[in-house]
Amino acid sequence: MQISEFQNKILFIKSEIDFNNLSMWLFRYQAVHNLVYSSYLKALGIDVENVNSVEEIPFLPIDFFKTHSVVTGDFEEEIVFTSSGTTGTNTSCHFVKSKAWYERVFMHGFEHFYGKPKEYCFVALLPSYLERKGSSLVYMVEKLIEETNTGESGFFLRNYKQLSSQLMENERAKRKTILLGVTFGLLEFSEQFPISLNHTIVMETGGMKGMRKELTREEVSRVLKRCFSTSSIHSEYGMTELMSQAYSKEKGIFYSPPWMRFLVRETNDPLKTSNYGRGVLNIIDLANIDSCAFIATQDVGEVFSYGGFKVLGRIDNSDIRGCNLLVI
Repeated sequence: MQISEFQNKILFIKSEIDFNNLSMWLFRYQAVHNLVYSSYLKALGIDVENVNSVEEIPFLPIDFFKTHSVVTGDFEEEIVFTSSGTTGTNTSCHFVKSKAWYERVFMHGFEHFYGKPKEYCFVALLPSYLERKGSSLVYMVEKLIEETNTGESGFFLRNYKQLSSQLMENERAKRKTILLGVTFGLLEFSEQFPISLNHTIVMETGGMKGMRKELTREEVSRVLKRCFSTSSIHSEYGMTELMSQAYSKEKGIFYSPPWMRFLVRETNDPLKTSNYGRGVLNIIDLANIDSCAFIATQDVGEVFSYGGFKVLGRIDNSDIRGCNLLVI
């Protein structure tokens, strides 16, 4: 199978059988052409030919993105996405072969859950992300804003008064709007400029960035719902190491696009995974064709039998990440 054919297939997966077959194809491909992943499999004593199901695929610890160039094949990247990191820690680097592929993936993912971006006005409150280079989230939101072709869409650094005015104008015009923001920014804005939002989706991306006391997602949702007089708070789950995103529309329960899958592993046996239950999250992101599609994260979560999942916290001694809430 050619890579272009694989790309077309994964974005239009229709069944569990399709997902499993494509996962096995990509596993065998990356086991050969990804030097870091190949070395990891050899260190585990894994015979690739004896891996016959998705459940048997080993997942690469996410920290390898901090210490190695996790790439499949030999290419010159078009862009490098980096994590925000914390003082004294290394940052993750995701070497992206094709910006067009990343754009195609997140557009398909967004449309899967929300419809065409052009139907919305996007107002983004991402101060900590805008103040550094290499944010995959900023890149994604920039492209979503470009799709809207409206002057009302845009980024708002910390100019909360202007943001409030824009939202009120959108509400008066009954304009479908998505207010997407880093958690600490949304909390600050909502407390200083409470406003009733009836035509606006409030979507938090997680992360306090050390700006405020860490809160659970439930606590954040409670504050934002009160200040914005809205019945639900949406969330986006993404990270530097992933090409794809998952979304939550209510109760902190996330759903992923068809080419993405969340599993759980046991803390005492990192090679043992389950399709649902509580544990540390493992992610299959088939859009990670040019890096590694099988990633063992440090997020604690619960995966439900019906396909949704929750992020509950972080395992001990793991770095604080900007893309998730961290307190169980």
